[in-house]
Amino acid sequence: MTIDDAAIERLVTEAQDGDAWAFGMIFDHYHEAIYRFIASRVNRPSDAEDLTQHVFVKALEALPRYESRGIPFGGWLFRLARNAVIDHVRTRHDHAELGSIIEWTHGDAGPDEIAVVRQELDAVGAALASLTDEQREAIALRFFAGLSAREAAEAMGKQEGTVRGLQFRAIAALRRQLELEPDGTELVKLRTPRPANVTADG
Repeated sequence: MTIDDAAIERLVTEAQDGDAWAFGMIFDHYHEAIYRFIASRVNRPSDAEDLTQHVFVKALEALPRYESRGIPFGGWLFRLARNAVIDHVRTRHDHAELGSIIEWTHGDAGPDEIAVVRQELDAVGAALASLTDEQREAIALRFFAGLSAREAAEAMGKQEGTVRGLQFRAIAALRRQLELEPDGTELVKLRTPRPANVTADG
């Protein structure tokens, strides 16, 4: 079932009034995207699962104090996720290694396919390492989590135009590094699925 922003706000209001079913619907709608974002930023899937649960517990605790003020609820929720990741990384001093992602994104792949994907992940990892922290975070929110520019801006505490600029520059840098070798031959393309209607400038 597709839930639009208006429906989310109605569910939030009902959840604030103590409706457990409404909060369950919010959880179902955002859980996968929150997990994908966190998993792209921390080292172990088990940590991503724990942090995802922590985010929804924090959301439930903070929900009575939530006020829309024209800001998407998803942006508020992802700000909680972003803060949880920041606290985790500061405490554990680790972050996601792309090589470790392969075990839980390609569990049924054969050895040949895994070898190819590992090579591509090495290239992607090198390209991502060339980005600034804010560019990497913008990419994670927009493409791993599938947020709109407006929601990502709220999560990062920045203006929407700033996030669009970070995204545009990050994609341009990734294209330069992933698609062309110095001699002009094609190298590799980032395989992360793109949410519908998301473009480099949108």
